[in-house]
Amino acid sequence: MKQKIYIFGLVTALIIITGTTFKVNHFPGAGILLTIGLSTLVLIFLPAALINNYRMEESRQNLSLYIVTWLTCFVIFTAMLFKIQHWPFAGILLTIALPFPYIVFLPVFLTVTSKNKNFNIYNTVFILLLLALNSVFSALLSLNVSKATIDDSYNISRNYIRVETILKQIPDNLQQSPVNLKIDEVLKIVNKYQDLILKQEGISREQWNKNPGNLWRAETGRIAANALLKENEPFPGEKLQTGLKNLIREFEKSPGYEEIARSAPIIFDYREAGNGGDPWERQSFTYNPLSWALIYLDGLETNLYMIKASVPAMN
Repeated sequence: MKQKIYIFGLVTALIIITGTTFKVNHFPGAGILLTIGLSTLVLIFLPAALINNYRMEESRQNLSLYIVTWLTCFVIFTAMLFKIQHWPFAGILLTIALPFPYIVFLPVFLTVTSKNKNFNIYNTVFILLLLALNSVFSALLSLNVSKATIDDSYNISRNYIRVETILKQIPDNLQQSPVNLKIDEVLKIVNKYQDLILKQEGISREQWNKNPGNLWRAETGRIAANALLKENEPFPGEKLQTGLKNLIREFEKSPGYEEIARSAPIIFDYREAGNGGDPWERQSFTYNPLSWALIYLDGLETNLYMIKASVPAMN
């Protein structure tokens, strides 16, 4: 039995190492390998190894320590997997995982081992060093992933704002069409949302447009959603959703806008309720980190100005 566990553990480790190598080099299949490897480690290998070791004990008095050991590994590795894969709630899980070993595992470990007079103190020191190493690794994982994501978001917003600045300089010689009026309505909502969200960070929209960056909680989710809920909306983004829906309806009944109407869900990254997947408002303002929620609004604003600038060619 022990030999089979060792072999299974070696195979699991190889899968995780291969998945990590693929992830670092951005090879396809990295996420699948890491998901399989870490899931196998936590759900199959560790329980089997712990159960086998518990059965080999003569006294079998340390059951609570084995259970807590597995639970700690489950929490830590699950949080790491969610963070690496950029899945929803990764930040919350990692926040739980960082103190979990000290709050749950360490007290049980010290209580159990203190009753064993033959227990070597060096083993306790070794465990403490492992816990410290885990905390450092988890923190670095969070910082590295978030920093790259945040830096990308700032650069994308800068590009959107540059394009938007140029589009605003294009003169509008035509009378306001119904489409343009609807676009202006949506733009007002977008600007209002930007003001509300940035106010949470003590930044004005003018400051953001001048130099996107330096958000205090750029990697934190729900900041945008909480800011929008102060508008007494039933859900975050309700006014914007209604505005986009009305704009798409206007596209559909306006000659020359048929193709834009068909492409609107892609152009606006917008999905009406009931079309599968996470609700649009959660994906845009709740799950997304603060910086990416602002990116969505910057991109939406730029696309709206592009459509508005194309009006002379369509009429």
